[in-house]
Amino acid sequence: MKRVSEARLLEVAHAILTAEGCPPAETQIVARHLVDANLKGHDSHGVGMLEHYVKNAKAGTLKPREHGRVISEASPFLQIDGERGHGQVVARDATLRAISAAERNGACILAVRNSHHMGRIGTYGEMVVAAGLVGIFAVNVAGHRGLVAPHGGSDGRLGTNPICIAVPGPTAETPFVLDMATSKVAVGKVRVSMAKGELVPENFLLDGHGKPTRDPGVMWAEPGGAVLPIGEHKGFGLGLAVDILAGAMTGGGTLQPGNPRPGTITNNLFAIIIDPARIGDLGYFRAEVDAVLAYVKASPPREAGTPVCTAGEPERIARADRLANGIPLDDGTWASLVAAAAEVGITI
Repeated sequence: MKRVSEARLLEVAHAILTAEGCPPAETQIVARHLVDANLKGHDSHGVGMLEHYVKNAKAGTLKPREHGRVISEASPFLQIDGERGHGQVVARDATLRAISAAERNGACILAVRNSHHMGRIGTYGEMVVAAGLVGIFAVNVAGHRGLVAPHGGSDGRLGTNPICIAVPGPTAETPFVLDMATSKVAVGKVRVSMAKGELVPENFLLDGHGKPTRDPGVMWAEPGGAVLPIGEHKGFGLGLAVDILAGAMTGGGTLQPGNPRPGTITNNLFAIIIDPARIGDLGYFRAEVDAVLAYVKASPPREAGTPVCTAGEPERIARADRLANGIPLDDGTWASLVAAAAEVGITI
């Protein structure tokens, strides 16, 4: 494990994305998003994704320079086709449009289809709360085989299908941003465990024959393994609901096998952005959010020195540590960056 500075990691990401064919403004957005994910402790959605991006760009299933196209916009609805562009650019631009629409009209119902990997969905929740709005995001994962088993099933039938709920907090720096996969673990985190040579916790994975395993390598074996849903039947229900909302409602497609599976990463997004001032008293809303967050955080910790954290706090803690001490990168992740650089004809 090595520690790499934010500046160095940005430099590496910039170099690879530029060589991949991204123009400067797009490179800045994608690199910043990836490194911020690393800074906030979500290494699964950080620079380790670049090797996949390079391969997909070469295969034509990722199209740098495509930023999405508005299909329709009639308040409160906004529908966008990502046109296979970098998801960090497509989703950012779509979220900015949705924020503007919600500020004008009180709410926006956003549908984005056919985007490449959007990265860490909490990023878009943070954008919404920075504007004083509330956001609910559901994102399905398609374009490849199922990776998450249904409750009671033995093989992958769904994506990790994250949800994000973002609410302004006591200060601009302390919002409530719940960002979670509906599986027990994001597949990217399994990839990080494999790169580190570590086993995953028990009851996280099934091998290709439906048997429990702690070996992260089963996800890339033949036949492929599967991640289990979070909370058993409850997580399965949530994950399936996300597939329906983000896949069927947006027109981007669910993971059912009648849709194409070219072996790439496809994200479709369904979101509702709301101005809380249009529903009730804004002062009451803010005071009540502050009060309930303070109330749950005041619960005596079960372990000394480990206080209750609300959604968004772990990311802020990780960011402060990693800015001060560098971002930890395992040898496997660094090797993937070297491979991505070589693929586009550069060295890092």
